[in-house]
Amino acid sequence: MIDIGVNLSNPRFAKDIEETLDRAQQAGLEKLILTGTSIDESRAVVELCENHSQDFPKMLYATAGIHPHDASTLNRESIGMLRDIAAKPQVVAIGEMGLDFNRNFSTPAEQEKAFEAQLELAVECQLPVFLHERDAAERQLQILRHYRDHLVDAVTHCFTGSKQALFGYLDLNMHIGITGWVCDEKRGQELQQLVSNIPLERLMVETDAPYLLPKTMLEPPKGKRNEPAFLPWVIKGVADYRKESIEQITRATRNNALRFFRLDR
Repeated sequence: MIDIGVNLSNPRFAKDIEETLDRAQQAGLEKLILTGTSIDESRAVVELCENHSQDFPKMLYATAGIHPHDASTLNRESIGMLRDIAAKPQVVAIGEMGLDFNRNFSTPAEQEKAFEAQLELAVECQLPVFLHERDAAERQLQILRHYRDHLVDAVTHCFTGSKQALFGYLDLNMHIGITGWVCDEKRGQELQQLVSNIPLERLMVETDAPYLLPKTMLEPPKGKRNEPAFLPWVIKGVADYRKESIEQITRATRNNALRFFRLDR
C-alpha cells in the first residue's frame, strides 16, 4: 500500500515519528508521500525523508509547494526556493497547490497567482502536481485546462467535490485521491455515490494524516489522530462502494502511485 498524502511534519507527530513509521510498515505500507504546504513545511518534509532514510529506506518521499491558504506568502524569491527544494531527490511532485474559496485565508487573486506560478514550475521541472481544491472547481479547471497538455501528470488530492467537478478532472486525464472522507456516513454520502465513477487506473488512496480519521474504525485511537497505518480503512471504505475487492483496489492504487510518482519498486 502507498499513502499519497501524509502531513508528517504536523506537530502531532513530533514525539513519535519513528513509532508511526514502524506501525505503518507493520500495517503493510511500503511508501508514504509527505505533503509540503509552504516553503518551510516543504523543507521540513524533505528533512524528515533524509533523517529517516537509513531506518526506512525507499519509504519516504515528499512534495514541495505552497498551499492556497499560504498563497499570500508568495514573493519574488518563493519560486526560486521551491525550485531548489524540488531538485532534492526525495521530491516527487510539486504541491500542495490549488484554490480554496471556502475559507479564503489568502485572497482569490493571491491564490491564482501562486497556483499558476507553481504549475509553471511543475512544467519546468517535469514533475507531477499534487492539487488541493475546495469550493473552487470551476475556476481551478479553467486554469488547469490551460496547462494540462504541458503537465507530466496531476492528482486532485482528498477529493470531496461534486459529480461535475469529478468528471471535469477525469476529462483532463487526472488522478483522484480518496481519503477517509469516504468512511463518513454523514459528510461522505456524495463521495460514496461518486467513487465508483473513478476509473481504477486513476484511483489513489491517502490518509491525509493526522486529519480525516476513518469513522468506520472499530477502535479509534485516543485523541483521534489519523496516521498512515490506518490506510487499510480507507481502502475498505472505497471497496464498499465499488465492484472491485479490497485486494484489487490495494494492488491497483499501489501500482498507480508507483507510476504517477515514478517511484522505485
